[in-house]
Amino acid sequence: MQPNRRDFRNPFPRPWMRDTAAAAPASGNIGLKGIVAGGLTGGIEICITFPTEYVKTQLQLDEKGGRKQYDGIVDCVKKTVKNHGFFGLYRGLSVLIYGSIPKSAVRFGTFEYLKKLAMDEKGALTPSGRLLCGLGAGVCEAILAVTPMETIKVKFINDQRSGKPRFRGFFHGVSMIIREQGIGGIYKGLVPTILKQGSNQAIRFFVMETCKDLYRGGDPDKKVPKAAVGAFGALAGACSVFGNTPIDVVKTRMQGLEAHLYKNTMDCFLKIWKNEGPFAFYKGTVPRLSRVCLDVAITFMIYDSIMDIFHKVWP
Repeated sequence: MQPNRRDFRNPFPRPWMRDTAAAAPASGNIGLKGIVAGGLTGGIEICITFPTEYVKTQLQLDEKGGRKQYDGIVDCVKKTVKNHGFFGLYRGLSVLIYGSIPKSAVRFGTFEYLKKLAMDEKGALTPSGRLLCGLGAGVCEAILAVTPMETIKVKFINDQRSGKPRFRGFFHGVSMIIREQGIGGIYKGLVPTILKQGSNQAIRFFVMETCKDLYRGGDPDKKVPKAAVGAFGALAGACSVFGNTPIDVVKTRMQGLEAHLYKNTMDCFLKIWKNEGPFAFYKGTVPRLSRVCLDVAITFMIYDSIMDIFHKVWP
């Protein structure tokens, strides 16, 4: 006998998975809907927020001394637009667009699978279960999608910093990286990326779902407005930024064109600490904070909205 969904409180509610007439037939392709919705959401979100990601990466790659190129966020934007035009702020965008669909598939697919395994007999998931499911989703997406995507993105941005950029486009750049460095050339910084994505998703899913539960006040069927979802997403994004920006800085250095200067992740960490001081681990925090808060807020809002539409037009 199937349990009634209203008999327990689901800490990971999804509007499109409630006990409506369309819920049952949608169960067979809900994963496919999630992949498509995630890809659409990622493309829209990236186009809106990528300039802040570009500036953050440039500031994180910037070093002290004679090799320092920028005096801050505004200076970075001005010099980029002056030297490369407005669309210079979108260098490396294609990498994230190409990687948005597989990243979304791995993240949400792994999360839902682990959630199903971790739920108790009543369908409930403990707070520690939320963290672990988010962590598992982040680790899987880091290995299967994010590391190669992020490595290529950083190398493209790093290439533009040189006097004579070598990459003429996405496929040309990727083929050159693999030809010169092998397949390992797009897997630089795997360890810090796993740490970053694992902590990212653990923090974000925990904060988001906890805020939703608090808003509902014990009523699992109470609808959370999109504006509230956006606010919760922004808070979740901010928590993840302050929690793992040092990891993000190390990851960026390990994925840059000068990654050969570091033996491994720990060596990179120690050299940054020794040569640039502890505050170097928070380079690019402001642009990253603005990007991530907007990113997570938009992602949850648009994703929920697209899934609502799919629920009506895609049986």
